Amino acid sequence: MPMGFMPLTRVRCEDPLAAPLKGGVPARNFNLHLQSNFNFKTMHDSPLPFTPELIERIAAEHPTPFYVYHEEGLRQRTRELYAAFAWNEGFRQYFAVKATPNPHIVALLQAAGCGADCSSVAELVLCEKIGLTGESVMFTSNNTTTAEFAQAARLGAVINLDCPSLLAKLQQLPALPEVISFRFNPGAERSGNVIIGDPQESKFGCSRAQIIEGYRRCQELGISRFGLHAMVVSNELSVSSLLDTAAMLFELAVLVQQETGVAVEFINLGGGIGVPYRPGEQPVDLQALGSGVRELYAAILEPAGLAPVRIMMENGRAMTGPFGYLVTRVQNIKRSYKDYVAVDACMANLMRPGMYGAYHHISILGKEDQPPQGPVDVVGSLCENNDKFAIDRQLPAAAEGDFVIIHDAGAHGHSMGFQYNGRLRSAEFLLNDAGEFRQIRRAETLDDYFATVDFAEVAAGEAAGKQDVVGAAR
Repeated sequence: MPMGFMPLTRVRCEDPLAAPLKGGVPARNFNLHLQSNFNFKTMHDSPLPFTPELIERIAAEHPTPFYVYHEEGLRQRTRELYAAFAWNEGFRQYFAVKATPNPHIVALLQAAGCGADCSSVAELVLCEKIGLTGESVMFTSNNTTTAEFAQAARLGAVINLDCPSLLAKLQQLPALPEVISFRFNPGAERSGNVIIGDPQESKFGCSRAQIIEGYRRCQELGISRFGLHAMVVSNELSVSSLLDTAAMLFELAVLVQQETGVAVEFINLGGGIGVPYRPGEQPVDLQALGSGVRELYAAILEPAGLAPVRIMMENGRAMTGPFGYLVTRVQNIKRSYKDYVAVDACMANLMRPGMYGAYHHISILGKEDQPPQGPVDVVGSLCENNDKFAIDRQLPAAAEGDFVIIHDAGAHGHSMGFQYNGRLRSAEFLLNDAGEFRQIRRAETLDDYFATVDFAEVAAGEAAGKQDVVGAAR
């Protein structure tokens, strides 16, 4: 059993309460009717892996909003990616922890064969606590401090440098890392996309000339193992665009070898595999991607004598995004200049739509087959006008108490949550095809929210302030 997981108890529908788990933590596990044994349909291409009855029973004990992740979906996606790159001995997927930084999710993917891509000390600590260390961890950071590098080096992580100037900070460590990789930014050669932006305007990575300089400097320092990395696109559904990144990196690897004699032992193609958020969009054909990369490998790396090279990726969104759902409930129906469906989730629970207008499919649980009744805005309750999950969305008629499902929320959802207006981060649950459903993160409480302030000190300070005022008046 992966570290960080608690043993589960399967419970039949007629017996919805489970005995307490070890440590006295109450369990609420329900026998589910899952995707594998029912034909529950939605308007979205991906069917829901749960029934309305299940959500009703969960919500009776755990108030909405909350996240649900489908365990088998996560495992299946990992199997599909590894199958697509089975031709490359040593292929490794490093899950981008920032996408869904729940230790249960990371441990599940670890057990399925994934490493972890980290960009902060907190993410490194998470990995260490579940026993994920060494070269199974890639540390890809920017604007990094010596202390942060020290934490990554202590874990034995592969350090992927944003620019050669950071080598000066690595020299302050007790020992230099055994493996160094550099992040390439192609500048005007590539256009990026709407999420990751124009490479010329990106703060990430370094130029071709800086890459060459970095490898030469590493050689001078006695470092002998090297990798190469780029992350140019995000949420990309075009296989050809993803292959452009592979070709670019393979050609750069050849140039590096010609200019410096360095033969990289791995090439990290980054992540960027997209999610078909909108109905009608098609997922990336992973087999086509893997085959395309193989052809480029044979055409570019093998003739240059650089094979074998391990191929790596650092997908986050593609691994968890389609398998996570934000479950919320209608609180109010408002009609003014527009019609509003107001739910108990808000932008603090899912930032993407309000942050950059990202589309997430929305369905009203139990009303999937009903015709739309006109455009509505689906909104939360923050004091911000961009606190909207959908604008002018065609939905069936909603009523107070209806469950609203926001699809494809398994990546950059809960992880980007915040506490503006005193909104609390929601619970997370994991369900599997064995009929087990469990909480993997509890919801925050007001005690959590106020845990970093001392109200006694506030009162004491106020009293002292009054005394100062009186003294000054005298």
